[in-house]
Parts: sequence; structure tokens; C-alpha cells
Amino acid sequence: MKLLVTGGAGFIGSNFIRHVLHAHPDDRVVNLDKLTYAGNPANLVDVEGDPRYSFVHGDICDAKCVRDAARGVDAVVNFAACTHVDRSLVEPDEFLRTDVSGVFTLLEAVRDLKIPRLLHVSTDEVYGSIAHGSSTEQDPLHPSNPYSASKAGGDLLALAYWHTHGVPVVITRSSNNFGPYQYPEKVVPLFVTNALDDTPLPLYGDGRNVRDWLYVLDNCAAIDLVLRRGRDGEIYNIGGGHEVENIVLTREILRLTARPDTLIRPVADRPGHDRRYSVDSTKIRQLGWAPRHPFASALETTVRWYREHETWWRPLKSGEFRAWYERQYGNR
Repeated sequence: MKLLVTGGAGFIGSNFIRHVLHAHPDDRVVNLDKLTYAGNPANLVDVEGDPRYSFVHGDICDAKCVRDAARGVDAVVNFAACTHVDRSLVEPDEFLRTDVSGVFTLLEAVRDLKIPRLLHVSTDEVYGSIAHGSSTEQDPLHPSNPYSASKAGGDLLALAYWHTHGVPVVITRSSNNFGPYQYPEKVVPLFVTNALDDTPLPLYGDGRNVRDWLYVLDNCAAIDLVLRRGRDGEIYNIGGGHEVENIVLTREILRLTARPDTLIRPVADRPGHDRRYSVDSTKIRQLGWAPRHPFASALETTVRWYREHETWWRPLKSGEFRAWYERQYGNR
């Protein structure tokens, strides 16, 4: 199988490319990435010399670029997205451009080139906060911030192209991912690297918000399974099955980094902060998937990775990141 992976230089995308090249020796991968602040060529330096892998620098909103890269592939897997809720509160236009218009451009290319499959990677955040139980694929969408609204828009557009034009799309909606190569604006790498530097960990509100944590390699395996065995026009939730309050996560990171709880710095909550996410993963489990990495050991592995790869993350926490961090947390 020849794949076009969009956004493959990002966190989940780079881990997925590495997974595919390892799990499927006959597959080939074309990686189309704009290389925004969170897209990092260093994420895939270990596969650059693989003859089955090639890189194209481009934007999924550029129709010609997308068509040129997609010509002759068997499937498109779309990871390209703006994904950080905090940034969506101050830069919503870029989220709408990439997460909605970019999906439109991909759908048009898949339709025109008659590509057999488009797998669109989405998020559990489109369901909105849920006080009890877990969201199923049939539940209505209640996005509550520009990020989740833009992702919901992309999802609905993809499903509309399936229903109207028969474009063969499948959608995955995963819970919160963590693991190696995650840009350090997200809570796990931010708190791990701050702790390693003995820098305060800015914890929103009362710290009681709940997220279901999924190790990135388990998500990659699930996406790969849906790519090859999922049914056209269907949605598949992918949950880690391990719900944790943010304050508990924070204390566990401090324990694993041998740092004191006094590094926790409560800050004003962000606007519209969803209280709890939870998805029902029964449907994908029926395809034969289950997470293989228990949360505790996966978090320990992740902390160890950041500890051992300071040369990867430290350059990322300067320049643009430093300016954003000061704006985001300096006056809270």
C-alpha cells in the first residue's frame, strides 16, 4: 500500500509513519507537511534514509500541491491540523483554515483522483464535556471551543462527502494522546520538561478536569487497523480507558521526575474549559484492537524519553514557544 500522510512531521503523524514502516515492510509513505511550529523534521530523522519514505513540503490547503502528492496513492491519512485549544482561543482563523478548508481540499482531491480511502483523524473533544458515561459514535457533537468546533466542522464535511458523493472516508476520534515527540505546549511534555528544569507547572483552575489518556503508539495501531479494516462512512472512537484528573497527572509527573509538589502553580482556568471527556471504544474493540500500553508504565516511559532527549525538546522551548508561554501563563 502507498500512503499519503498529511501532517506527518507532527506528534501523532510522525509516530504513525514510523509504525507503518515497521509493521508493513511493503508499504510506502509520502509525508506532506507544512512544517508549522509543531511540525518538526527531527521527528523523523531516523527514517529519512528509508527508500520507502519521502517528504513533500506543502500545505493541505494548496489544491495543486495536494493533488501532485496524492496522485497514485492507495489512501490518504490526514493528521494535518491545528490542535492546541489555548491557541485556538487567540488564533481561531488558522484553525478554521486548516481543520475545515484543508479537509475540503483533501476531500476534493480524493474525489477527483478516485483514491480508494481517506482516513480523517479527529478528536474526542468534538463531543464536548460529558458528566457521566461515555460518548458513542452516534452521539451529537457539542464542541465548546474554536479548536473542537473546527475539528467537528472537518468531520461533518467528510461525512457529507461520503453521503453526497460517495467519497470513501473513515474517521477516528481518539482521546488525549501522550508519548515521544509531542510538542511541549501540551500538558504532558510541558509539565515533564518544566519539572526537569525545576520550573513551576501551571495547572489550570482546581485541577479536577478529567481526561482519558491514550499512549500514542496504541493510537497509531488503532488508526492503522481502521485504515485497513474500517468501513467507509463510519466513525471509530479510540479511548485509552484510563481517566485521570489533571492534578493527579501532575503529581505523578512530579513523582517520576523526583520533584516536589511545591512546583505546582495554580493559574486561572482557561475560558470554556471542558470538565471531562470520555469515549466508548466498543466499536473499534470489535475490530480486534485494545490498548497494549498500561497508563502507568507508558507515562514512565514517556518521562524517561524526555529526560533522555533534551537535545530534541530544549531548542523547541525557546524563541516562538517562549514568547507564547509568557503570553499564556505570565499574567494568570
